[in-house]
Amino acid sequence: MKSQDNCVFCKIVAGQIPSNKLYEDDDLLAFHDIHPKAPVHFLVIPKSHVDSLAECGPGDADVLARIMLKVPELARLAGCHNGFRTVINTGTDGGQEVFHLHLHVLGGPRDQWKSPAF
Repeated sequence: MKSQDNCVFCKIVAGQIPSNKLYEDDDLLAFHDIHPKAPVHFLVIPKSHVDSLAECGPGDADVLARIMLKVPELARLAGCHNGFRTVINTGTDGGQEVFHLHLHVLGGPRDQWKSPAF
């Protein structure tokens, strides 16, 4: 497990780094990606630190379910009316750059997506 002390997403959760929030509750935070790959591109993270999906266990089932159930609602609110893509990069070889579990949600007209979009 990597250190939470230098985790950029933990700092966003703590309010030490600003973000353009889309949603927040006691367990989850959703905010717009600072380098969007599509007209709609936001992240959903658990507020509690877990390095990656590979590090999740049975105790993470509730927060994982809450993330997955919240995504369609947030995607609609963000303007994804014809579908959206969800991506979880896991580990270095999986393209993960920030080692705090996060789910990307991308949407909007496909001809406006930046390439490569995962």
